[in-house]
Amino acid sequence: MQVREIAKNLGGIISKNSPTILTGAAVTGLITTVIFAVRATPKALSLIDEELYSRKGDEMYGEYGSDIGERICSLPAKDVVRITWKCYIPTAGVAATTVMCIVGANHISLRRNAALASVYSLTETAFKEYQAKVVETVGKNKELKVRDDIAADHLKENPQSSNEVIFTGKGEVMCYESLSGRYFKSDMESLRKVINDLNDALRNDMYVTLNELYYEIGLPTITLGDEMGWDVENGTIKPAFSTQLTDKGEPCLVLNFEVHPRHMR
Repeated sequence: MQVREIAKNLGGIISKNSPTILTGAAVTGLITTVIFAVRATPKALSLIDEELYSRKGDEMYGEYGSDIGERICSLPAKDVVRITWKCYIPTAGVAATTVMCIVGANHISLRRNAALASVYSLTETAFKEYQAKVVETVGKNKELKVRDDIAADHLKENPQSSNEVIFTGKGEVMCYESLSGRYFKSDMESLRKVINDLNDALRNDMYVTLNELYYEIGLPTITLGDEMGWDVENGTIKPAFSTQLTDKGEPCLVLNFEVHPRHMR
């Protein structure tokens, strides 16, 4: 029973970490391929020399000297392959295994990403239904009050005094972007103009990335910003503004979104 449980747990660990394991195996295989090729080459050169000697005897040394490159080139390519291919069987085997590991790791990663995207889409749909039902049940005003309370919690958890304020040159009002948790200086008019311009681009280009929004606002881009964004199926970018006070008592415009960016498949 214990052996079965251990095997089950081990199988789960291997399955969960299979892309990492395959990538590690591919790296090891690449190094091993180089080592095997280096080791096989002297033997292959020796076989080529034996073939030349059998054809020309000692004359080959006078004709080609010690230049092994000239000696190899003196033989037709098909003869070189015929003479030396067996030396590289281990190398070819390791190389083939390495390629399979790379393809396998990529296949598993693509399959998992597709599954995650499907789960995210279902979660997003469920959230929209829940949000609509909340508005229907408690009313729009109370729903906005909930949004304001959440924005206040964000500022409390991520206080201005502990963060750098980014000066964008597009306004002097303290702002907070809730997705990346960054404080910056801008104003309502500038933010609305950026979002309106991006929505125009969204209708023409079919999608807009999160980093495009950050760039237009004047914020540095982030690692996932090119993979997340809005597409025409997801609707336009709809800002949800809230006005709060920072821990320093300064009025702060909190930028959130009614439709959050999603992974760009």
